[in-house]
Amino acid sequence: MNPEAQQDVSVSQGVRMMFYMMKPNETSFQTLEEVPDYVKQATPFFISLMLLELVVSWILKGKAPGRLDDALTSMSAGILSRLPSLFSRSIELTTYIYIWENYRLIILPWDSPWTWYLTFLGVDFGYYWFHRMAHEVNIMWAGHQTHHSSEDYNLSTALRQSVFQIYTSWIFYSPLALFIPPSVYAVHLQFNLLYQFWIHTEIINNLGPLELILNTPSHHRVHHGRNRYCIDKNYAGVLIIWDRIFGTFEAENEKVVYGLTHPINTFEPFMVQCHHLVYIWTTFWATPGFFNKFSVLFKGPGWSPGKPRLGLSEEIPEVTGKEVPFSSSVSHLLRIYAVVQFALMLAFYEETFADKAALSQVTLLLRVCFIILTLTSIGFLLDQRPKAAILETFRCLVFLMLCRFGHLKPFTPSLSFALEVKLLFHESHLCRSQHYQPDPEI
Repeated sequence: MNPEAQQDVSVSQGVRMMFYMMKPNETSFQTLEEVPDYVKQATPFFISLMLLELVVSWILKGKAPGRLDDALTSMSAGILSRLPSLFSRSIELTTYIYIWENYRLIILPWDSPWTWYLTFLGVDFGYYWFHRMAHEVNIMWAGHQTHHSSEDYNLSTALRQSVFQIYTSWIFYSPLALFIPPSVYAVHLQFNLLYQFWIHTEIINNLGPLELILNTPSHHRVHHGRNRYCIDKNYAGVLIIWDRIFGTFEAENEKVVYGLTHPINTFEPFMVQCHHLVYIWTTFWATPGFFNKFSVLFKGPGWSPGKPRLGLSEEIPEVTGKEVPFSSSVSHLLRIYAVVQFALMLAFYEETFADKAALSQVTLLLRVCFIILTLTSIGFLLDQRPKAAILETFRCLVFLMLCRFGHLKPFTPSLSFALEVKLLFHESHLCRSQHYQPDPEI
């Protein structure tokens, strides 16, 4: 996909691409290089829709659709998941191109509406089976669980993506490479992802007859629930018909409680991404027998010796409806500080993607390290980790060094040094005043 092609996407197209309402004649390209980076282009629409959700939620319910700390964590996960694309093409495209170039059976015309609609169905069908296996195969769940770790359900939750998920999802799209041109596949891979953004909301209820065909907010709320009736249901991407056909459909009835069955109680981005990998590692070595160890990796997350492949449903903790989501207890001042630092980091993130072709590999690597450091430090602050003040002080020093050596461009160069020194000492004093407590057991 070509970032330079983004200029060809109009505002009208931008709105319609969020709902998979683009036409074949405006989204068909002969070569992969012509395909716009629709996901990158969608950034202002993500923000606009989240602000709209906030306004509507305040009007209808008198409250925000979620919590600030949870939203920051979700957006942090989304940023982390996109960073590898700064250095190389997505493995989903790389493997697809390899199969296409070496093993394709036939070549369907790239400019045919029939090819476009067939690819729409093929990508959505592949997504259903990838998504289902991501819940039923433990090593794949280790990546996908990131998306389910939020205890809120709003549009920011859609951005809570895994760094590791793409390393298994490509398998399920590979058969399409035997006959679908990569340029057509690249368009639908993006649209399938973008469609799933708007269904992460509680402000839209039942959509009538559309509920029979499409994946909707109501259907996807069930998928994100940790109620027993919600587990392993509604895997659809765009079309809910796959769940109806393969017996995994469940309608929304009792109030849904969101999140993992065993909440992780942290806002630290690496723990959000990797905690289940750590669990698998310890379980693998603690489980006796070769075949049992194999099963730890490839059976369900709830499996253990003597249980069925997907575990026992009666072992899933029952919800009472009185569950209290894990929240940060930091002061309002420190929350504001975290938001400001996140916003500044987000600006550098956007600038890095916009200028990546002109930046050296060293500068790109240093910027990525700084972005990761910033997200980690914000997570430490929200978690009230004992080392949060030290880490944030170190981060500010790194920021100053990167600016001095030209790897970061501050918005106000003449004031940057004085401003950051002031922030450095102010933040250190602020963090010490928070009386950090030792980490709780996770």
